[in-house]
Amino acid sequence: MSFSIRRATVEDVAHIERVMRESLVGLGRRTYDERQIASSVEHVAHIDRYLIEDATYFVAIDDGAIVGCGGWSRRGKLYAGSAAHGNEERMLDPATEPARVRAMFVAPAYARRGIGRQILERSENEARAAGFREVELMAMLSGREMYSACGYEPIEDVEPPLADGTPLPLTRMKKRIA
Repeated sequence: MSFSIRRATVEDVAHIERVMRESLVGLGRRTYDERQIASSVEHVAHIDRYLIEDATYFVAIDDGAIVGCGGWSRRGKLYAGSAAHGNEERMLDPATEPARVRAMFVAPAYARRGIGRQILERSENEARAAGFREVELMAMLSGREMYSACGYEPIEDVEPPLADGTPLPLTRMKKRIA
């Protein structure tokens, strides 16, 4: 399996959102029910444009097609699908706050081939180079095992409601990188 990873561009948005939907439907079935998957497709499968504008989001390419995506952020927002908590666009202080790992998705046909790990490693390296000492993420249950294998520690299990009120169990996780 040979794939490459590059920074995402605005032209990639439709393909990124396709991968998000495919991942939520195909891999989400392992841990979520049909209502949670349908709600996630509607309320989670949208890229935060700041990730692309800030040049902290990546896509994995195989034979010209986007097959995975993910990245990190120096902004306050922790995850998609949540109601805004105010001040989510603010820049984080690398000396006192963790960077955010955001929107990690892999097309089901490409799962368990190292794409997520490579994007995660690149994100951690860039966050470290930007002065961050920790990274934090909100893991979907379908990805929690991979994050644990990569050194992330669970902080808390939560069930925030999506915009339509559907509860979506997630695990907040953190890792020291410096």
